[in-house]
Amino acid sequence: MNVNLYGCDGKWLMVDLGMTFSGNEYPGVDLVFADLDFIEERTRDLLGIVLTHAHEDHIGAVPYFAGELGVPLYATPFTADLVARKLDEAGLLGKVKLNIIEEDHGQLDIGPFSVTYIPLAHSIAEGNALLIDTPYGRVFHTGDWKLDEDPIIGEPTTEEELRAIGAEGVHTLVCDSTNVFNPNPSGSEGGVHQALMEEVARHSGKRVLVTTFASNVARLQTLGEVARETGRQVCVAGRSLDRIIEVAQDNGYLEDFPETVDFDTAMSLPRGEILILATGGQGEPRAALSRIADSNHPIELTGGDVVLFSSRQIPGNEIAIGKIQNMLAARGITMVTDRQAGIHVSGHPGRPELEALYEWLQPEVLVPVHGEIRHMREQAKVGKESGIPHNIVQSNGDIVRLAPGEPGRLAQVRHGRLVLDGDIITPADGEAVTMRRRIAAEGVIVVVLYRGEAPAIEAIGLPLDEDLPEFVEEAQEDILKAIGKLKGKNAQDPADVHEAARLAARRAARRWAGKSPQVRVIMPGRIKEGRR
Repeated sequence: MNVNLYGCDGKWLMVDLGMTFSGNEYPGVDLVFADLDFIEERTRDLLGIVLTHAHEDHIGAVPYFAGELGVPLYATPFTADLVARKLDEAGLLGKVKLNIIEEDHGQLDIGPFSVTYIPLAHSIAEGNALLIDTPYGRVFHTGDWKLDEDPIIGEPTTEEELRAIGAEGVHTLVCDSTNVFNPNPSGSEGGVHQALMEEVARHSGKRVLVTTFASNVARLQTLGEVARETGRQVCVAGRSLDRIIEVAQDNGYLEDFPETVDFDTAMSLPRGEILILATGGQGEPRAALSRIADSNHPIELTGGDVVLFSSRQIPGNEIAIGKIQNMLAARGITMVTDRQAGIHVSGHPGRPELEALYEWLQPEVLVPVHGEIRHMREQAKVGKESGIPHNIVQSNGDIVRLAPGEPGRLAQVRHGRLVLDGDIITPADGEAVTMRRRIAAEGVIVVVLYRGEAPAIEAIGLPLDEDLPEFVEEAQEDILKAIGKLKGKNAQDPADVHEAARLAARRAARRWAGKSPQVRVIMPGRIKEGRR
């Protein structure tokens, strides 16, 4: 969920505007964004948004905030194409200026910032670092990256070019920490070709399905070649794969990718003559692999068929991935992951690659980003051991001074998370989401108070079952007793009556079910509804 802000001479430049996907902590929510309150209060001084590459955690929030921020976007062609489609879906195409940086090492001047795109290898086409020149020093912002001598797609900046940048002077390196605990290099995309080739060939006579990150254009190129070399036709299952292939081909990639066949044709071919590419390797419940595993998709796999997981398991997705793998295993389907064969390499740098970049660029300051706090602290440690004079471990909301003067944290500003809840963007800690989380954990009781009658009670989500009638009867008595204890003005005050009924109902629920549900008290014709 990357959003970075660089400030200089009172002006601001945003680098990336991403989102993340919700987990169980936000019931009913799919998308999570960074709260942009700080820069929304300073939009007159925001000059533009520069996008490093097209992964969702770097561009996914653009259609939700670009219109409100009202500044130009800058991206290379592949990234710009995907962003344009997002803007079009949001009805913003033509309303937000999208500038395409055409050539490698493309440059733009924007206020006090001069930005040069520096191509680096990553698990998507056109991954870029940004070299940001200012009057006070140079920042090398890596984005997501790795070192790869055989990246399949694109031509990353060479060691010699990076050394030349370092020789000209780099004040600050803002660097990806994701794989800092990996003591080995991340590996070459070209090396995956042979491993995938061997795995697919080893399962002759079987249907083979490969699931990978849809955005990994180099992996798709490899899989197309593997299909051709093993005599298999290609079938694609998943809208995000279809979209990436289309955008890649529109921008000069995957030009020799095999013609794909539809689902019916794939199922009619001999089993050993089809290679299926599918989304869903992270356990997404609506993705193609999940539906195939649940026998709810036109593509069918049976015992003896093979699924290759040509992707890493993203932390947090273990349970969802395990569920799909158990479904596949129950049907006798063979599975191969990167633990059994070298069918995947990461798009992020291991420790040797970090140390190489430090040597080439010779920065004065290191600011680790990406990953979790433990990753960033570890990279700061590696940077210090490598001789970088200043290492700043920042957290969300920190304002960090890079130059002039002593680098370090200056202040902490308001930050947080927003969620897309239905069609509304709302604070992640707002009442609606908080209440929903509480209801999910504790249940809810609705109490309707009628004059001169026993309260009507509805208990939702409490483990009462056959005890429900007895609970309702006792709760009614408790509520009437609590209201009856009110005297004088309190007995006539709707707010006091409401609170007495709420507390009595909650105490009864705790006594009967051991839960502390949310209680909604409704008083028809007496006062407006109340809730707490």
